[in-house]
Amino acid sequence: MNKIIKNTIILTVITLVAGIGLGFVYEITKEPIAQAQETAKKEAWQAVFPETELNSFEAVDVDEKAAAQVIGDLGIKGSVDEVCKAGEDGYVITTTDKEGYGGDIQITVGITADGTVNGVSILSISETAGLGMRATEPAFYEQYQGKQAEKFVVSKDGGDGELIDALSGATITSRAVTGAVNAALAYFQSVFM
Repeated sequence: MNKIIKNTIILTVITLVAGIGLGFVYEITKEPIAQAQETAKKEAWQAVFPETELNSFEAVDVDEKAAAQVIGDLGIKGSVDEVCKAGEDGYVITTTDKEGYGGDIQITVGITADGTVNGVSILSISETAGLGMRATEPAFYEQYQGKQAEKFVVSKDGGDGELIDALSGATITSRAVTGAVNAALAYFQSVFM
């Protein structure tokens, strides 16, 4: 009985010390992580609207009702995360598609005032190396750029819309990125046109 109490006390002390240590590390790293995320977000804005001055970007509230309607109409599992006005050039819309092969794919899409996709920047992706991660290469995401379309479709799937060539061996990733771009485009068309 004495040994059980001794082991319980030892485990309690170890757990308490580990918990305090984790809390301390969290407090130390919280601010740098938030700053890194903010920097990545601003770099993505600049990537999709390179001609717009960084101080010209202005956050706009997401219309949650319109966002839910758009996501539902598209039939994707995703969200419209953030919207930003890019001066007089257009809007930057950050969306997430939750149906990537490796999990969520979060992208930023720049859309000009006339509905043309100005650029796409991938904020978060964790797909298979050598396959799905090729979505981060310009050869893939630049397919959306400069196109004024109602929606995009992966060429393997067919259907109405501007065709996007799927990544070989990564059709699921291609669909998820296309779904996220379509969510941004549909939100823009629903709210700003």
